[in-house]
Amino acid sequence: MNEKKFQSRNRRHIIEMAKSNSFKKLTKSWFESSVKFEYSYHFTWLGRPIIQYPQDIMALQEIIWKVKPDLIIETGIARGGSLMFSASILQLLGKGKVLGIDIKIRPENKKKIQQHFLWKRISMIEGSSIDKKTIDKVYKFAKGKKRVMVVLDSNHTHEHVLNELKAYSPLVSKNSYLVVFDTIIEDLPKKIESKQPWSKGNNPKTALLEFLKHNKQFKIDKEIENKLMISVAPSGYLQKIK
Repeated sequence: MNEKKFQSRNRRHIIEMAKSNSFKKLTKSWFESSVKFEYSYHFTWLGRPIIQYPQDIMALQEIIWKVKPDLIIETGIARGGSLMFSASILQLLGKGKVLGIDIKIRPENKKKIQQHFLWKRISMIEGSSIDKKTIDKVYKFAKGKKRVMVVLDSNHTHEHVLNELKAYSPLVSKNSYLVVFDTIIEDLPKKIESKQPWSKGNNPKTALLEFLKHNKQFKIDKEIENKLMISVAPSGYLQKIK
């Protein structure tokens, strides 16, 4: 089977899979069960906890390889695994930097990140991602970068994510992506309680949907979501089309 037929067959199966109510029901049940075990916390990337579902890691890899960004901006650093992931793909591409932003970078995590062999492709800014001083620093860092990609994964409240979307969406280059993580919060049942300030009706998906009402430069890439099925970012893979 040649490459063209192979890709065509895959697209057909993805469409069929997305239409399968029984498969979607099974996926939903599995995902909801996985949350109580903090499933996303179980994985590392090149030695650092990445705190992501493997399916979303695979999607990000495909996007980075496709876009070949000069800069990936990530809000939310945690233990640094996501920075290592992005830096490793850029290292394979032989170009690019990752800029991580977090309101507080724990000293032990900062030390581990700075000691990593991929540190040369990483920079960090400590401060709120929606603070004007932080935003100004990011824009200064991004100046002259032709291809820019943005990943939002910090405070998951509606207000915070909406402000991030407004602040960083202009930096995303055409045909690149703005990825909004944890939109799944809106789709989880209320019985799954969280001690965090975000919840159903107040989360990244509600912010994203409000953002898209007023910004026609982006579209939701449903093919990614349909392909993954299991994802913390349903409707969260936005491609800049204008």
